[in-house]
Amino acid sequence: MEILGTTIRVCVDDLDAAAAFYQRLTGAPPQRFERGGVSVAAVGCFLLMSGPEEELEILRKVAATIAVADVEETHAVLTGNGARVLAGPVPTPAGRNLIALHPDGSVFEYADRRVPAS
Repeated sequence: MEILGTTIRVCVDDLDAAAAFYQRLTGAPPQRFERGGVSVAAVGCFLLMSGPEEELEILRKVAATIAVADVEETHAVLTGNGARVLAGPVPTPAGRNLIALHPDGSVFEYADRRVPAS
């Protein structure tokens, strides 16, 4: 399993103010999108999320998003080492992802940018 990088997930009340701060901090422009009723701004290695508390409560349980080369391979490595896949693999706008519970209780999202052929 090849890990390509990590994205830090941050739930915020004011997405515009947070995006401006993180843009100044990283020098990267925010990439904005909506997902499941949550407004998101990806700024450098930060994923800022704002929305209804019931949605954010679920998102706060995921410690980080880990970029991997291949989610299917990651699924096999995780389950072969005692992790439990809670959701996925499923397609996303950018590729595929899954949510896994590690044996120590940590929850992580694993995502790749491999868009399946249509």
